[in-house]
This record gives sequence, C-alpha cells and structure tokens, in this order.
Amino acid sequence: MEQPIERTQERIYHGLNIPSEVEEVRARARHFAEHEVAPVVTAMEESPERVSSFPADLVARMAELGLYRIPYSSEEGGAGLGTPMLAAAVVMEELAYYSNSIAVIYDCQCLLSGRVLQYASHELKMSYLPHIMSGRKIACVAITEPDAGSDVSPASIGTTAMPDGNGWRLRGRKRFIINAPVADFSFVLCTVDGSLSMVVVDLKQDGVYVSPPDRKLGMHGCLTADIVLDGAYVPATNLVWQAGKGLRIALGALTRGRIAVGASGVGMAQRCLDLSVHHMKTRRLFGRALAEMQHWQFRFAEHATHIAMARDLCYKAALRHDYGEEFPEPETAMAKFYGTQVAADIARDAVQVHGGYGFVSRLGADDTLYAVERLYRESKGPEIYEGTNEVQKWMIARQMFGR
Repeated sequence: MEQPIERTQERIYHGLNIPSEVEEVRARARHFAEHEVAPVVTAMEESPERVSSFPADLVARMAELGLYRIPYSSEEGGAGLGTPMLAAAVVMEELAYYSNSIAVIYDCQCLLSGRVLQYASHELKMSYLPHIMSGRKIACVAITEPDAGSDVSPASIGTTAMPDGNGWRLRGRKRFIINAPVADFSFVLCTVDGSLSMVVVDLKQDGVYVSPPDRKLGMHGCLTADIVLDGAYVPATNLVWQAGKGLRIALGALTRGRIAVGASGVGMAQRCLDLSVHHMKTRRLFGRALAEMQHWQFRFAEHATHIAMARDLCYKAALRHDYGEEFPEPETAMAKFYGTQVAADIARDAVQVHGGYGFVSRLGADDTLYAVERLYRESKGPEIYEGTNEVQKWMIARQMFGR
C-alpha cells in the first residue's frame, strides 16, 4: 500500500457555501477511499481485466455506506439531500483520488443509470431503482456502438427494435459499455420505428451475448465490453418515457455523467499534485530540495490554480443541476473538458518531476509502489468517454455562436 501523504487541498482550496450535508458525504467517501480502496487499488490495477477480478466487494460496500442513494430523493428511497448532484460530484472526486476505476463504476451504477430512470414511469422506475441503490444488481447504459459514439443520431444508431407481440425484439451491437461484463440489466439506446428510444433490457436472457472484457491502457478494475443483441425480448412496459425520446434521455444521463467525470478528473489531478509536492519536498538535487527550484514551483502553482478552477466549474455545474436546470450549459461541458484536461496535464508533469520513479509502478529492489505512472495512463480515458473533449468545446462554442 502507498504511504499516506499530506492533502494540499486543505491548505490551498477554500470552497464557499458548501452545505454541511455535502461535507459529511465527503468525509464518508474519503474514509472509504482511504481505508478500503487505497489498500487494494494496486493489486486491482495490476491485474488484467477479467470478470473474476471485478471489485465486487467494493461495489457492495458503496451500497452499504449509502453512496448509491445520494443522487435520489427520499420519496424514491434515496438520501433526500438538498444538493444531490453536488454531493455525488464530491463522491466522484474522492473516489478518483485513489481509483478512477471505482469512480467510474459508481458513476455508471447510480448516476447514469439513475438519471435514465428519472424519465421512466413510476412503475418502471421502482422496478429497477431499488436494485441500483441497494447494489443487489449491477446496471449499465448502452449508447455507444462500433460506428456511433459522439455522433448519436437515428442515422448512426444501428440497434433496432422490431415489434413482437406486446413488445420488441432487439438486434444490434453496443461497444465500450462500462460494467457490461457483470451487469444484470442495461438501458439500451435503439431505434423504434425509426426514432431514437430507450429501453431496459435484461442481460441474462437468451438473445444477449456480452463479450469478454476489453483490455485497456488503464482503469483495469473497471470492465467494458460489447453487448450483442440478437433477438433479445423487451416488453412494452420497459420503454422509458415514450418512443422518440431516446436522445433526450441519453443527453440527460450524460449531463450528470459529464459533471461526474469532470469531478473525477479533479480527484486524479489533486492526487498527482499531492504526490508531486511530497516528492519535491523530499527529493534533493544538486544539494537542495527539488521544491526549491523555481521552474517546478511555478509549474505546480499553475497546476494548483487550474485544479481550483476545474473544481469550481464542476461544483457550479452540479449546483445548477440541483437548482432545476436539466441541461446546465455551458458549465457542464466546461467542467467535463477542463476537469479531465487538467488531470492529463498535471499527470504528465507528475511523471516528469518524479524522474525515473515516475516511470515505474513498482520498484524491483524493495517493492516500493509509485502511483503517478498509473495516474498518467488513467488520465487519458476521461478525455475521451462521456463525450470527447473536442465535442465539449464544440458545445461551448454553440453557446457563443449558435447552432
């Protein structure tokens, strides 16, 4: 296990008017991350992606701690917080500080999936939401396809639902679906009579094949895979909202997801900063501490400022969502692209400032662990998923110049 280090966030970032309920959530999530995630993250990430290595015990613990209930109202059986999206963003930040894999699993289980259900009928919602919050079943959201990622439209989505009695038969293939190898059900974007629609699909039935997990650059604890639908049956009652509302539902889910991913970038960036500050204070070069060298002082002063800016953007986007705005733009796009970009930028400098120690994950001589190599690899994924950063910039540009 990595040795504990000082969190510079406590000295150089001062949040304004953050509700006490959110700080309580932060304390709970941080304790879990420090005492249960951190001790196992190295072993989890050193293993290749396999269903048998999925961190099911940590997933279950998050349910026991009530973390999946945070985004939901008390009427739904949730935590009933006043600012649920802000609280969920803080959970993402704290989880990603030690493991972006665990943060992404959390995002998919209760933020993306749960947001889809916000559009569902009461009967459909209550058929699945209690399972999500309790962690008894694993959920996933299937939007991306081999030929459809950021360009979601009826013309690009190849998964179709054909009428069959009081329901449909689905045919198509989804790709890069988080949690798919272990999921019990999925929210699937498809076309019904030529219009984009969202349906809930039982993944344990005939007509569904989930491929072995993908092998990725990083985030080995988080499993992704293809979902192949070959005649899987969906009853009409499993249609979310109504036919033709699939894009609206997907964008609503991705709005939550993008705020959450921005916050995960902040968490990874903060970890890189803290590790680098600790190393620079203790590493001596040419007779003095690396922290005394002005070049690196200035570089990490810039990084600290960028982290604070990214954190504020994520919190602002979350609060606008909590205050009732379904699509709080441009802050959502800004939070996603800037939070993840900051993580990637500082991760690169963290490797550089650590020198040779930044290029290794485990030192053969004495088994010392170094995290920045893993953080450097893992910081790349968030710039791509939940809508590439280029798409986020395009969305910001549309706010200025129009469609």
